[in-house]
Amino acid sequence: MALSANVGSIKALFLNPIFLSTACALCIAQIMKPLIFILSGRRGKARDLIEITMWRTGGMPSSHAAVVSAMSTSIAFTEGIASNLFVFSFWFMLVVIRDALGVRRAAGVQARALNNLGKQLVEKININFNLVKEIQGHTPLEVVVGILLGVFIAAGFSLL
Repeated sequence: MALSANVGSIKALFLNPIFLSTACALCIAQIMKPLIFILSGRRGKARDLIEITMWRTGGMPSSHAAVVSAMSTSIAFTEGIASNLFVFSFWFMLVVIRDALGVRRAAGVQARALNNLGKQLVEKININFNLVKEIQGHTPLEVVVGILLGVFIAAGFSLL
């Protein structure tokens, strides 16, 4: 009996418009990244394209922005904008977008500067320096495109 209740819950999850629009926004944003990479004239190996799709951060469009905007928009359609769940999702969306746009990008810029300094030290005084990971944040355009993608996908799930 407990198994049938769990199966029913899992089925309900996969039929939930909030879940579906959010998952769809994530998948579409991640699939768009290597396509845009190729269409922009850049060359990459198959491994690079897989990495872009699966776990590299940054890039066009922002999947962070697409996910949270799809989630918040879906909640607005299903629960209403006066609901506590929408209010929570709206503020959560703003925090995630701010992080994708500002904090992560600033950390990447700082890491790049540190790596440049380390390379200069290696050249001048031959010390051992291990490069730090340069986290890629998002440009404002990448975030805006991600937001629009999420909103349109959520609206499509909610209205169609």
